[in-house]
Amino acid sequence: MIRGILTRQAGHLNQLRARSITSPSISHNIWLARTNLSWKRYHGHLHKPKPGEELHVTFILKDGTQKTFEVAEGDSLLDIAQGHNLDMEGACGGSCACSTCHVIVDPDYYDALEEPDDDENDMLDLAYGLTETSRLGCCIKMNKDIDGIRVALPSMTRNVSSSDFE
Repeated sequence: MIRGILTRQAGHLNQLRARSITSPSISHNIWLARTNLSWKRYHGHLHKPKPGEELHVTFILKDGTQKTFEVAEGDSLLDIAQGHNLDMEGACGGSCACSTCHVIVDPDYYDALEEPDDDENDMLDLAYGLTETSRLGCCIKMNKDIDGIRVALPSMTRNVSSSDFE
């Protein structure tokens, strides 16, 4: 009898542990719903640019339309895209652990970027439609050297963690 109780309790703890690792807490989801925030919006942390220090980025969307934004130094392309409700998932929350923020950088700006590190290269290997100028939006932080950068969103992304395609 005691063994059965302990087995049930251990099973319940394992379920709770697995749930906490794979998904946000229920209370967190309720808070997001009640405050009318989406997951994307919650993770997009944008800074208002100081007057005279505005930087510019242009996103070329999947349908070919272009959206240009004034942004602050230090903002990542992932945060900028999500903060403006563009279709960039960022499934890992910007921790360089997926390839859902894959962007294709205009060749004129690619060489001005820092070299991708090993983590970014590993994730880029999983990206759909990889090109010579592919990068992850979470790894590109805006600075004066890339003011005016143009990036295209690929026609689709691959979220390996959920094994589906967008």
